[in-house]
Amino acid sequence: MAHHLRDATAADDATLAEIYGHFVTTTVVTFDIVEVTTETMALKRTTVQDSGLPFIVAVDENDRALGYAAMFPWRPKAAYKLTVESSIYLSPAATGRGLGGALMEALIQRGRDAGIRELIAVISDDGADASIHLHHKLGFESIGHLKRVGFKFDRWVGTYLMQKSLEE
Repeated sequence: MAHHLRDATAADDATLAEIYGHFVTTTVVTFDIVEVTTETMALKRTTVQDSGLPFIVAVDENDRALGYAAMFPWRPKAAYKLTVESSIYLSPAATGRGLGGALMEALIQRGRDAGIRELIAVISDDGADASIHLHHKLGFESIGHLKRVGFKFDRWVGTYLMQKSLEE
């Protein structure tokens, strides 16, 4: 699948909301339970970008978004300012083709360029084996398992925590 990576723009917001919405409504890989609107995704994207953090998309030859990766503040307290949480979502049609790895590698480099020190991944413990594998492949370490911390689709779901230091 031909693709290239670039910063997300307003023109991507509707497609990104659609991609993320799929996971909201059909999986427990996100704990959001209400599908996001284009406006919600626009606010999410601009908040990230305005804070100096990366929000990137992989696009096809027609410049249509296939997936995205972004960094979000880990916690609101000032001492956490160099620690972020990563987020990556691919269109179901774009999975299994190396796109996730390309997005995460670019996100990691952009995080380094932005002075980020620690990158945290919070991954559902139900149905996210590919994400766990990808993060291990990219040098993330497993640092914990929070059991039964989210309730979605009438069941309790936990999260695995993974961490990567961006210091070289």
